Amino acid sequence: MVVDDEPRFAAFVREAAEGAGMQVETAGNGEEAKAVYRRFDPDVIVLDVVMPVMDGVEFVQWLGEEGCRARLVVVTGYNPHYGRLAEKLGQAKGIGSVTVLNKPVRLHQLLVAIGVPAG
Repeated sequence: MVVDDEPRFAAFVREAAEGAGMQVETAGNGEEAKAVYRRFDPDVIVLDVVMPVMDGVEFVQWLGEEGCRARLVVVTGYNPHYGRLAEKLGQAKGIGSVTVLNKPVRLHQLLVAIGVPAG
């Protein structure tokens, strides 16, 4: 699952994940992502921090309340502090695996973060 308000980045993640054999659903903000999460039950969520309507930190809070066990990959093109804040909140809320990547993200970084074996 990809949650990002930048269509080009969401498409980049989708292509990489589908190329690795994953099914992908997308949402443009945290509020849209709630419905997608409930319908899709993802194993991995790639989540932007700064978005309109409901940002990534608020969505992480919601995921914790939902008992999320998905691998969470937090991405930000802004101050790295935002990513660390989302990471700490995710850990405090019991989300098992939280990785932070700063944009621009390289393909190899993304594949490792979403759990695609190297090779």
